[in-house]
Amino acid sequence: MKHPTSRRSVLLAAGLLATGTAALTETVAAQTTDVNGTVKFQGDAVVPKGHIIIYPEDPAVPNVGALAVKTKLKNDGGTKAIAFSLSLPASATASPTLQIVACLERGDGWLLARGSAKLKADTPVEITLNTVMY
Repeated sequence: MKHPTSRRSVLLAAGLLATGTAALTETVAAQTTDVNGTVKFQGDAVVPKGHIIIYPEDPAVPNVGALAVKTKLKNDGGTKAIAFSLSLPASATASPTLQIVACLERGDGWLLARGSAKLKADTPVEITLNTVMY
């Protein structure tokens, strides 16, 4: 004899399906993509002493900086190129307008130079810092 499906069974199945979907979504969102690259100074000069802050920026998506994904490097002023690695959520790398921005600041927080480069799949990012004019 066949038992009729009760409302409780249907709601229980829907709840389990929703829980499984949410867990799968969180797993996909938690995956990260590593972005590697180098930062150079304009004219192939030595990068001045200071802190370099590297972060993602997307003009098409407001508040992408809210991802709180930043890398801060201390530079002693003796090299022409500085390598970096930045971990981004997989969802952020899907945007075609995503840029990686680098800012060079003095010890007191004064901005010295800024540069950016478009993120391309499976290609190291090369950012050239240009002197900021006040």
